[in-house]
Amino acid sequence: MRIIAGSARGRSIEVPKGRDTRPTLDRVREAIFGMIQFDIEDSLVLDLFGGSGALGLEALSRGASRAVFCDSERSACAVIERNLRLLGFYESAEVHCSDCFALIKRLASLGEKFSLILIDPPYRAGLYEGVLEELISGGIIADGCILILEHPKKMALGSIDPRFSIGKPHSYGDVAVTKLVYREQEATEL
Repeated sequence: MRIIAGSARGRSIEVPKGRDTRPTLDRVREAIFGMIQFDIEDSLVLDLFGGSGALGLEALSRGASRAVFCDSERSACAVIERNLRLLGFYESAEVHCSDCFALIKRLASLGEKFSLILIDPPYRAGLYEGVLEELISGGIIADGCILILEHPKKMALGSIDPRFSIGKPHSYGDVAVTKLVYREQEATEL
């Protein structure tokens, strides 16, 4: 796996061993960052369910000012930390080996506000709606925050808070990517 663009373009990164992590394919990452290319510079990024950290690392490579990574697997957290060191982004990042809900509460207590949130949980875990609700109730989503959800193509996202504008899902094989934009006031369609 490699970084697609930015200051670390073409550099290889490590991925966790085993089948518990499903790395985002290069073409899907390229599509994701094509959707948000003008919104990355100086952003504060939260990469939930980090795995290898590829999404957050790509954001840092493209000019994000800081990234917070979260994964509940210690082996994945170790891989993210090694990748950050390898690419020279260690000083611009934090890695939390934690349940995402516990981390959201901790970040809320610190008054953090994110402008870009990347959400790619295990597909069968059914976490999408719960994570979105927790992000809102924790108050860590900045007005205008972009959220990128990677999910199975056939999965409906269900009921989503009306403060999110929901973009049309883009499909890549069995994977879909949906862009949401959060507004403190009720949102409209993208």
